[in-house]
Amino acid sequence: MAELTQNPKMAPKAILEMIKTPWALIVALLMAVAVLDPDNWVDVVTFAAKALAHTGQYILFAVLLLSYLKATGAEVMVARAFEGRETRMILLAALFGGLAPFCSCEVIPFIAGLLALGAPLSAVMAFWLSSPLIDPPTLLITAGALGWPFAIGKAIAAVALGLFGGFTVRFLMRNGAFAQPLREYKPAGCCGCGPKQDDRPVWRFWQQPERRARFRSEFVHNGVFLLKWLALAYVLEALLVSYVPADLIARVVGGEGVVPIVIAALVGMPAYLNSYVAPPLLAGLMEQGMSAGAAMSFMVAGAVSSIPAMAAVWSLVRPRVFATYLGLGVSGAIVTGILFQTL
Repeated sequence: MAELTQNPKMAPKAILEMIKTPWALIVALLMAVAVLDPDNWVDVVTFAAKALAHTGQYILFAVLLLSYLKATGAEVMVARAFEGRETRMILLAALFGGLAPFCSCEVIPFIAGLLALGAPLSAVMAFWLSSPLIDPPTLLITAGALGWPFAIGKAIAAVALGLFGGFTVRFLMRNGAFAQPLREYKPAGCCGCGPKQDDRPVWRFWQQPERRARFRSEFVHNGVFLLKWLALAYVLEALLVSYVPADLIARVVGGEGVVPIVIAALVGMPAYLNSYVAPPLLAGLMEQGMSAGAAMSFMVAGAVSSIPAMAAVWSLVRPRVFATYLGLGVSGAIVTGILFQTL
């Protein structure tokens, strides 16, 4: 009797949770194509399946790498970048921010911990700007979808944007700006991911049962996460290529001028797609006529405006610093797009 009375209450919630998954959206999209355009269904599925299979090798390597870094505790090395002279901190923060394998929930407590340790705002800003842009899995997935030149260009842009933001904030602070940059903030734990400078990475993680268990859990979790989002991304790319006129894309963000790059940056910030979905969709847009510079500008601006990154900034700093963060992100995205287009 207890099961009969509880199931009706739980069923709607379970159904709602299932509907919200990428798998359900993939099924819904493919069913819509089957009903509305059955002649094109096979082409859409074949396009998405081939693209996913091509990226599969990158997914596997990315998941193995990320699981290894998590199991060894390598993220504690990032905290040590915020020691020493301010210039050194900015340089290392931009570099480690572009390579650190942090999940989005780790941003707020990690940054809060850095501020509690006395890290200057300039170095923290360098980390904030570079961290959302690239990490090892994103680098590999971007390379699989858009090629290594684009992936390497994005990695360089991440570090360069971090340096640009860090030294800009340092200059402004030395001229009296941001005298009180921080809000009153009490960091809440999330994933237990604040910086712990006393810890040391354990590179031979397989010698400890708890680290082996973390490697397995991270491998399964990240593997399923990447697979579902990339499957959705390639289905969307197939629909984009099939149904969005190429001349429409070319008119809005095509061409070799500066205007398409600026438009892409402004559109990219509110229309953020996570770093795993964006590369396949941008590949489709580039096939339809989007310029390489506009694609780079869109991707950089979109990553800077990610919800976790923006939430971290807003919760920790005052509105003036928040506005500076967004301004640096948009201007950096535009400059990156122009340079990538030129070079």
